[in-house]
Amino acid sequence: MASQHSSRFTLGFTLVELLVVISIIGVLVGLLLPAVQAAREAARRMSCSNNVKQIGLGLHNYHSTHHQLPIHGVGPTNENTNSTSLADKKDGSAFTRLELTYLVGLLPFIEQQALWEQMSEPMQESDGDIWPAFGPRPWNGNYPPWATEISTFRCPSDPGRGVPALGRTNYAACTGDGFYDAEHGVTVWNGSRWLYNRDPTAKKRARCGLRGAFVPRKSLKFRDFLDGLSNTIAVGEIMTGLGDRDKRSVGFSNAKGGFFKVANNPKRCFELGYIDVARPQFWTSSAKVYGAVSERGYRWADFHTLQSQFNTILAPNSEICLVGHSDTYGIAPASSRHQGGVHVLMADGAVKFITDSIEAGNSNSPCVYCRALSSGTNSVVPEGSKSPYGLWGALGTRASRESVSTDF
Repeated sequence: MASQHSSRFTLGFTLVELLVVISIIGVLVGLLLPAVQAAREAARRMSCSNNVKQIGLGLHNYHSTHHQLPIHGVGPTNENTNSTSLADKKDGSAFTRLELTYLVGLLPFIEQQALWEQMSEPMQESDGDIWPAFGPRPWNGNYPPWATEISTFRCPSDPGRGVPALGRTNYAACTGDGFYDAEHGVTVWNGSRWLYNRDPTAKKRARCGLRGAFVPRKSLKFRDFLDGLSNTIAVGEIMTGLGDRDKRSVGFSNAKGGFFKVANNPKRCFELGYIDVARPQFWTSSAKVYGAVSERGYRWADFHTLQSQFNTILAPNSEICLVGHSDTYGIAPASSRHQGGVHVLMADGAVKFITDSIEAGNSNSPCVYCRALSSGTNSVVPEGSKSPYGLWGALGTRASRESVSTDF
């Protein structure tokens, strides 16, 4: 009878044992989750590096085909007017105002031939909008190509998606260790016509202060890289805005004292005291920032500084400090959503990961500039000087004769 009675008992876990097992599983999940997240970010970072590599291959294939790099600040325009409102018209008479990025020219070389062919022909939409070849200026989101997301131009670690942006980009042209006059480059509107690399003042300003792989509205060749292709950054990462007042993705627009205040002290915006002490990656709530449609990387086809340029003045992931409105020039560092640094493309096609701690010289040193504004003032840092921004600045210049003898 005793044996029959004992056989009725079923084996199982006590409540305490179950709680212990659940606790152990919870601990294991807690330990495993960060490793999974880190593995995913490593995969995203590798994918981002591959995108940069594809852009590098595209640049070299473009140069092999056209014997120059794609121009940053290009496109069909109206030779009789520079009006922004006329450039946006939907009746087929719009024009680009020479505002298209180097990325537009790269399209056929990064397996985007279909989009290139769509842009290369006039377009009439079902709603009645009519667009010329290569469309209106790249602010206009009604033109379908400007609102197209191109995966090769996006870093998978950047979560930015959708409006108020158009098609975003995370890969910007390097204009060097200066910024004057990146808004116009060598080709300017003189009030009645375009002067294509013929205005002496514009040429002087660009030669003096725009020392990078790309000079807006100017044709450059690899032979112009006297510092060596392997020592010159061509393209770098930028993060796109999330509408969260991040100092790396949204511009600071409080009165800053004009061009000379920023050009003579790149840390001007930081020193004004509008960085949030509790969250040092963000502007304070009292800082006036650009509007919702004007954040970093919002328009892949727009050549202006905030959208698709960066300079090697302040170290990666430093604050943006433009001189005026969102389409003007200023301090525009590289940035990314990766931990600790950014990807850059060297002009020889190599992809490097540059850390935020790279040696960046004197951040309070004036930039190199010549004949600035109507006063024609020159910087105290002479034209042709080695970069005052250390190794980082030297990597941004194509022909300033700096020697790069350390690993980076």
